[in-house]
Amino acid sequence: MHVKLTNGQPSQFPYTVGQLRRDNPQTSFPKNIPVEIMRRHGMFPVEELTKPVFDPLVQTLVRDEMPHKEVIRLKTEEDATDPITGEVDQSQVGEPIYGNKWLIGYTVEDKPQDQAEEAIRSKRNGLIADTDWMALSDNTMSPAWASYRQALRDITDQAGFPYAVEWPTKPS
Repeated sequence: MHVKLTNGQPSQFPYTVGQLRRDNPQTSFPKNIPVEIMRRHGMFPVEELTKPVFDPLVQTLVRDEMPHKEVIRLKTEEDATDPITGEVDQSQVGEPIYGNKWLIGYTVEDKPQDQAEEAIRSKRNGLIADTDWMALSDNTMSPAWASYRQALRDITDQAGFPYAVEWPTKPS
């Protein structure tokens, strides 16, 4: 995965080797283009950050539109001190110090309420259906299983429904 920079800012992402070749028709590139040549043409590798944990029933994972530079750390007063005068430029304190890597991250977004509710109800209904055989007239259901089935039916009454559901534990 690569990004195309224009004036030091991301202008196209993702950016492919094929696009680099099309954007530079007068340039003869080797079959495997070295990173140094890509960089000279404004093409930089992008590292993918670890994807956050999310609940696919009620949330979606959205990749950021553009990569950002790696922040190594924030400037301290020592970094913002003029070596000649010893004066501290307070406007620089807390500003980022960037590394050479370009990173792409992800954001977790809640699905619309109606879709989230439908997904939770569907899962709940499937879990209840899996235990319906226990409720047949020729079967005696244990209190643990009856409690489990009731907890499943009560899922929609939970305070966090549908985004923060506590699923009951299936009896063994």
